[in-house]
Amino acid sequence: MSDEIKKFFDTYTDFVTKVTSEPSIDLDALKKSFNDIEKNSNIKTPRLLTAALGLGSETGEFVEIVKKMFLQGKPPSEDNIFHMKRELGDIMWYWTTACAALDLDPYEVISENQEKLASRYGEKFEVQRSEVRKEGDL
Repeated sequence: MSDEIKKFFDTYTDFVTKVTSEPSIDLDALKKSFNDIEKNSNIKTPRLLTAALGLGSETGEFVEIVKKMFLQGKPPSEDNIFHMKRELGDIMWYWTTACAALDLDPYEVISENQEKLASRYGEKFEVQRSEVRKEGDL
């Protein structure tokens, strides 16, 4: 690697470190963050971390299959659909774990989502409504 490229990456690494939160780079700060959240809320931090990491990875596995079907010629075969079904099951497992970590009723989460989307779109999806939202519509 040339000295110029190495210097660039060293400079960038220093920048990344400067703009990274303390709990992201220091174990004691991370432990404190966990403890503070546990102490000041009903959040079950190990379960929430498990859910967040699992949702990200399992969703990525599902997306990988879809990507390969649409962009790389992977056939929409029964095997691939079964594989997506299995990944959706894993996503559901981690989603339920997230609900449990946050002490949320899964039924209420789904119901609130339905209400939110009905309020946003009414009876039919419109691009304008997806891009220009009312204040408070997250």
